[in-house]
Amino acid sequence: MTTFFTKFKESRFVKGIVYAVIGTITYPGINIFNKLQITGMENLHKLPKKNVLFVSNHQTYFAEVITFIHIFCAVSWRKKHGLGIPYYLLWPFTKIYYVAAEETMKKNWISRILSLGGAITVKRTWVKDGKEVRKSLDPSDTRKIERALNDNWVITFPQGTTKPFAPGRKGTAFIIKHHQPIVIPVVIGGYWRAFDKKGLKFKKRGTRLTITFKAPLQIDYNDTSENILEQVMDSIEQSKQYMLKGRHHVTN
Repeated sequence: MTTFFTKFKESRFVKGIVYAVIGTITYPGINIFNKLQITGMENLHKLPKKNVLFVSNHQTYFAEVITFIHIFCAVSWRKKHGLGIPYYLLWPFTKIYYVAAEETMKKNWISRILSLGGAITVKRTWVKDGKEVRKSLDPSDTRKIERALNDNWVITFPQGTTKPFAPGRKGTAFIIKHHQPIVIPVVIGGYWRAFDKKGLKFKKRGTRLTITFKAPLQIDYNDTSENILEQVMDSIEQSKQYMLKGRHHVTN
């Protein structure tokens, strides 16, 4: 049963249906009721279709992931400067996975449906009794992410929380160091103002949502995991340096 569900969940056909349905429902909230501004979208056309890791800050559970899916599907239809009319949902790009907490994806029927869109569920081993702690990496979780990278684009949120300037997880650096993907930093803004924490309900309409895709990081894969993680956190503008300077998108 587990094998059947896994194959069903990973089916391109199933993901395509999920993307088309979810995309149609969510497009107005992303690009009509609110205004999406995308920077660096044209650079995504140069990327290979596998072993690309997008690292991003995080403001809601689902709204950013859904926006990523819209953008990647639009890119597959050669769009370079915005979503435009969402005809890309007629034949969506499905080589997308995203990392999400296991308990989040099991909370309700909506999250379970969204998990069919390519969720790589990981155990939140850094949380205990509601407090953040740092435990050793779960090898099974990293193997799932590495398998997904073999033939897909993968989205991950190194902080694992919507709290701004939370420290990054060492697991992200471990995957980068050992799998050596192309790493694309992404900085998002405005989502905390436009949506609730889940990212499925409006808080404020007319909000400018911003997504910036930066150039691939130049990473020394032989460097320490600590240094790689520091480089990643600085690139998504969540490092101590940005916190002290106040240069972050949360206040945009």
